Amino acid sequence: MRQQFLGALIGAAFGTVFVLVNSGDPLPPVLGWVLRALAVAALAAVLFLGLRAGGRPTLDGRPVFGPSYRVVVLGEVVLLVAGFFVLSLLDAPVQANVAWIATVVGLHFAALAWAWKARSILVVGVVLTALGVAGLVLLGSAAAWVPFVSGVLSGVTLLGGSLHGVRRA
Repeated sequence: MRQQFLGALIGAAFGTVFVLVNSGDPLPPVLGWVLRALAVAALAAVLFLGLRAGGRPTLDGRPVFGPSYRVVVLGEVVLLVAGFFVLSLLDAPVQANVAWIATVVGLHFAALAWAWKARSILVVGVVLTALGVAGLVLLGSAAAWVPFVSGVLSGVTLLGGSLHGVRRA
């Protein structure tokens, strides 16, 4: 339970950041604030449910962040840096960054699902990757909506996956 809770808490924290950072234009300001408040409430719910189930957000010396995790994270960092470099060479709009981040984070979850034999996080990985790619596609026609599609919806996906994980526990 502790490893699962820590993973859910990390996912919920990043999901909350995705929503907080990307809930601006072109969304109406009121909707942006409602989404931010819901994201914070979802993060609090993950924390509450995880603690209530007896979890503590610690590793307790367990190997969940072992060699396979480190390889996946190293690959994630390399892809992020290389992608940002390519996007800057292409003079891509700034919205491309959140689309690229969502794509790479999605691939990270898919790789972890394979490495850990944890199909439950594969859904999150596939959805995040799709939202990231959708944002990259939107750059040509609707770049203003990329933060919502690749940022807010990715955050909602992470928060939903985290809530699902702690509720199952």
